[in-house]
Amino acid sequence: MKRYLLLAFLALFIVCSVELAASTCYGTTSNGALRNGCKLPGSGPNFSPYTSLGSALGRTWVHCDVAQVVSDAYAALSESHPDWRFVYAESGKAKGGEFEPHKTHQNGLSVDFMVPVLDTSGTSVPLPTSILNKFGYSIEFDSSGHVGDLRIDFEAIAAHLAAVREAANANDVGIWRVIFDPELQPRLQSTTSWRKIKDLQFSERRSWVRHDEHYHIDFDIRCRSLADLPE
Repeated sequence: MKRYLLLAFLALFIVCSVELAASTCYGTTSNGALRNGCKLPGSGPNFSPYTSLGSALGRTWVHCDVAQVVSDAYAALSESHPDWRFVYAESGKAKGGEFEPHKTHQNGLSVDFMVPVLDTSGTSVPLPTSILNKFGYSIEFDSSGHVGDLRIDFEAIAAHLAAVREAANANDVGIWRVIFDPELQPRLQSTTSWRKIKDLQFSERRSWVRHDEHYHIDFDIRCRSLADLPE
């Protein structure tokens, strides 16, 4: 009997430990928190962060299921399009909460992705990001998707979104919305991969910032109430 009780206690302890360690989001993207999150992967064969400083400062945390989706999507694209280069940007803090200058990114379900770009030779290159252009966030593309010698690779954006969607489905994660400059969306709609993503919810009006140099994805995972947030 004592042995049975001991085994039952150990089993309960293991279950509770796993539950406590599980990644959990609270509230909403605009008023929320995160516990036991994961950092987005530092880099890979086809992707890199917008700045290693931002990662070091703790600005690339997400719900762990979201981190898995992001990683799986990049892995799939490295197989299908090994020459494409991608850059992810900010997502949130380790414990969520207010994340200036963003109005959302508070519960681990929001991720910014810098637009993939092509140089004058048509080669995919990482979007140049530095402190001089606010790590990419102050770059302004024209209405056709050009800035200097670079142009947005809309096909790569659509394919990336399709890969994210497939990875999200495989990990039982939803996608709530995609925010991208409405002025540039028609060029996205002309890509061959558009049919795979056309039923995603895209922003219809320009946001408080243009979202031309990056596209924002809000994932959909059931979150707990902020009232349940442990102290």
